[in-house]
Amino acid sequence: MDVETIRHLLDASGVKFTTQRYCVMAFLMQTAGHPTAAEIFDGVNRLDPRSARATVYRNLRDLVEAGLVREVAVEGRSARFDVKGMRHHHFICDRCGEVEDMEWFNVPQPPAKFLGNRMVREYEVILRGLCISCASSAPHTSADTG
Repeated sequence: MDVETIRHLLDASGVKFTTQRYCVMAFLMQTAGHPTAAEIFDGVNRLDPRSARATVYRNLRDLVEAGLVREVAVEGRSARFDVKGMRHHHFICDRCGEVEDMEWFNVPQPPAKFLGNRMVREYEVILRGLCISCASSAPHTSADTG
C-alpha cells in the first residue's frame, strides 16, 4: 500500500500521519493473517529500526480507537489485529489459536428491547471450535460418525 493511500485513510479517520503509524498500517496491510502486537512490533522494526516498542503499541491502540484496525480477542492468548476493510467475521481455533477470516454473512441486529438505551456501532460474529487442520487430526468417536 502506498504512502498516499495510508495518509488518506489516517486523515479520513482524524488520525495524524506519522512515520510510525504509516509503518504499522503498511505492515498490517501487507501481512496475511492476524499478527499479535509483538509480531507487529517486529515487522515495523524491520521497516524502521528506530521504532520503540511502546511507540508501536501506542500507535496500534490509536489505530484501533480510530476504527482503522480491529483487535480480535483470543482467550488465554495474545490479542490479534487486522486492518478493517471489507467486512468479515472470524473463526478462532480452540486448539491452536489460529484466527481465520470468514466471509461476511448478514446477522440481524438484536431487537431494541434487548439493547435498551445502548447504541450499537458495529457487530461481528466470532465462531469458535476446531480449524480444518485441528479437526482433521482430532480423534473421532463413534458418536461423530452417526
